[in-house]
Amino acid sequence: MSDAAPASSAPAGAVPRPSPFDLVRDALRRVEAQFLEDTVSTVSGITEIGQYLHAGGGKRVRPALVLLAAALCGVEGPGVIALATVVEMIHAATLIHDDVIDGAETRRGRPSTNFRWGTQKCVLAGDWLYMQAFKVALQLRHFGILDELITLTQAMVEGELLQQEMTGRVVTREQHLELIERKTARLFSVSCKLAAMLGGLGDDIIARLGAYGHHLGLAFQMVDDLLDLTASAAQLGKPVGNDLREGKMTLACLDAYAAASAEGRAHFECVLRERGYRSVAFDEIQALLAASGALTRARLEARQHAERARELILLFPPSPYRDALEDLPLLMVERAS
Repeated sequence: MSDAAPASSAPAGAVPRPSPFDLVRDALRRVEAQFLEDTVSTVSGITEIGQYLHAGGGKRVRPALVLLAAALCGVEGPGVIALATVVEMIHAATLIHDDVIDGAETRRGRPSTNFRWGTQKCVLAGDWLYMQAFKVALQLRHFGILDELITLTQAMVEGELLQQEMTGRVVTREQHLELIERKTARLFSVSCKLAAMLGGLGDDIIARLGAYGHHLGLAFQMVDDLLDLTASAAQLGKPVGNDLREGKMTLACLDAYAAASAEGRAHFECVLRERGYRSVAFDEIQALLAASGALTRARLEARQHAERARELILLFPPSPYRDALEDLPLLMVERAS
C-alpha cells in the first residue's frame, strides 16, 4: 500500500500527525489478508482476477474509512475487519464492471481485467464479488447492515445505468451530481456508517458519519475528474482526457461548455460524437477549460465539500482518529493521482 497519502502537515515545532492510513496500517493488512482469503473460488479465473486486482494496489480509502470510523466510535473486533473487507470487495466489483462497460485497456498503469480476461469472464467475476461481499456481511447476522449494503449496491447499479443514458451528451450539473453521488459518494458514506451500525450507536452518530462520508466522496470524485483533465498519464496510470473520450461530461467540462462560444461548444460536442480527439485535439479542450476558469471553480467546489466533511467530524470528541478523519478531506483534494 505504498500509494497511501503522505502525513499531514503541522505547524513548525509541532509533532506531525501520522497519516490517516498509517494510523490503521496493521488493521489494513488484516483486511488485505482477509480479502485474499475471501476471494478464493473453486473456479480459478475468479481467484486470479481477485488476486490481480489486489496486487494492483490502490489507496484503500474505503476500508480505511471503515477502520477509522470504527476506532473513532470505539467499535472493535473481527466484525470491523469483515466490514472493511466487504466494502473493498464491492469496490473491486465496481472496478471490474466499469472497465467492461468503458472498454478500458489500462487501470493503475497495468492492463485492465477486461483486457486480460475478456468481457464475459469479468462480468461474472464482478457478479461473484458482489455476492461474496453479501455472504461475508451475512455472517455478521446484522440485517440492518445487510439492508444498507443491498441498498448501496442498487444505487450504484442505478448510477451506472444513469451514466449509460447520459453518455455522449451534455447533461445538467444536477444530473452529474446525482451520478457521482450514486457511483462514488454513496459507498464513501456507507463505509463511514457501517462500524457504528455494528456497534449499535445512535442514529444521530450514524447519520453524522454518513454525511461526512457523503461530502468526502463528492470531493474525492470531483478531484478524480479534475485529474483526468490536468494530470499526466504517468500520474494516473491510464490515458488522460479519458472521461470526455468515453462520452462523459464531468463538472469542469459542463461549466466550460456553458461559458463557451458556439465554436467552443461545438468542440466539446465533436469529441463526444467521435469518442476521441480526432477532429478536436485534447489541447484545444484544455484551452477552453483554462479560459473559462472552470478548473478553478471545480476545484473550489471540491474543497467546499472537503471543508464540510471536516466540520462534521469536528463534532466528535477529540482523539487521534478524529484528527485523522479531519485531515483526510484535505489530503484527498490535494492528491496528485
